[in-house]
Amino acid sequence: MKNRIGQASLQALIPATSRMVELMETAAARLMKCHLGVGETSVAVAMNVTYAAASLRHAHGGSSMRAVASYSSISGKLHRFRINAFDESGLIGIAEHTRAVVVERRLVSAATPPSAERLAS
Repeated sequence: MKNRIGQASLQALIPATSRMVELMETAAARLMKCHLGVGETSVAVAMNVTYAAASLRHAHGGSSMRAVASYSSISGKLHRFRINAFDESGLIGIAEHTRAVVVERRLVSAATPPSAERLAS
């Protein structure tokens, strides 16, 4: 029985972790929005997350989480951030995150699967 409880608690961390990382990425993307030109967007290229505290309650949407991003540096098209995630109990995660500026048109065309016509040639 004890093993099942531990396993259930561990599985509950997965939704909380994915939600925290999503909030961290969103905070950084919003912060860099003013640096984007017409037709540009940003994509995540690296994320290094450190857990400061467990936040199991979030697996069932029971409480709120927020993320605060700040710039670490900008080097050409690469924007680096330090991000802190919180719930009502305090700091739950810290991340170093890098996003790259890309042209939306190129991103979409690179992600579009090749047509059968192009494959035949």
